[in-house]
Amino acid sequence: MAGCGDLGKRTALMLAPEHTCFGLNRKPSQLPSTIVPVSADMTNLSDMNRVLEEYFDAIVVTVTPRAFCESAYKESYVAAAKTLKSAVSIASHPPKLVIWSSSTRVYGDHGGAWVDEDSCFSDQDFAGKLLVEAEIIISELSCKHVVVRFSGIYGPGRRSLLNQILSGSGRVQFPEKWTNRIHSEDCAAVFLHLIERYFGGKYLHPLYVASDCEPVTQKVVYEWLAKELDINFEKFQEGSIIKYKIARRCNNRRLLESGFCFKYPTFREGYRALIKEA
Repeated sequence: MAGCGDLGKRTALMLAPEHTCFGLNRKPSQLPSTIVPVSADMTNLSDMNRVLEEYFDAIVVTVTPRAFCESAYKESYVAAAKTLKSAVSIASHPPKLVIWSSSTRVYGDHGGAWVDEDSCFSDQDFAGKLLVEAEIIISELSCKHVVVRFSGIYGPGRRSLLNQILSGSGRVQFPEKWTNRIHSEDCAAVFLHLIERYFGGKYLHPLYVASDCEPVTQKVVYEWLAKELDINFEKFQEGSIIKYKIARRCNNRRLLESGFCFKYPTFREGYRALIKEA
C-alpha cells in the first residue's frame, strides 16, 4: 500500500487474513499492527529503488496532495507516477500488478451527461489535467497496471457533508449540482476485487470508473439527509445562487460487469451507516 493513508489501511485490513501487507509512508509508525511498515517517499527515486529490491506481488498507490493547488498535485501525483515508472523499469523483481488511484475529476464539465471509461475530457481544471498526466505515465509501466477513477469519497473521517447538514451551514447550489459518490469501504473493496480478479487469472481492463449506482443532484441528498436527521430542509435553500461548473454522472457498468458488488450501492445506505456511527 504505497501512500498508506485511509484507503490503503482499509484495503490492507481486508487483505490481512490471507496476505502479508506492507504500508509505505513517510511516517509509517502509526499504521495498524497488521500492516508491515515501510518508511519511504514515493517521489524519491532512491527510496523507491530500495523498496522494490523486495518482491511485491501487487502495489496499490493512493496519493494525497498536501493542498488543493497546482504545485501540490505536480509534487504528488505526477512526481510519484514518474518515480514509480523509473523504479519499476529497473527493478530486478518488478511487481506483477500496479493499481493506481485517480479521480473522476479528470472528466471535467459534461453538463450533467453520463461519463464512462471511454468518455472524453471537457473543460478540465488544473487538477483534472495533472491527474490525466499521471495516468498517462502509469499507462507506460512495464508491468500490468490498472487505473481506478474514484468519484467523491465519503465515509468515517470523511463526513464533511453530513457535518454541514448537522451544523446548518450547508447550502444547495443552483442550478442543481449533479454529484457522484462512493463509500471508503467500497473503495477498499474495489482494490481487493481487482487484486483477487487478477491473481485468479481473470482479465482486467486498464481503467475502471468506481462510483456508486445512483448519481444524484445535491438537492436530493440534502433533502434525504435532512429528513433522516429531522432537520428543516428549507434553511438549506437560503444561500446565494451559484452556478456549479463541473457536472457529470458517472457510469459504473464496467466495474459491475466485472462482478463487483457494492456494500453501499447508493448514498442512502452509506450515509445511514454514518448516521448510526455518530
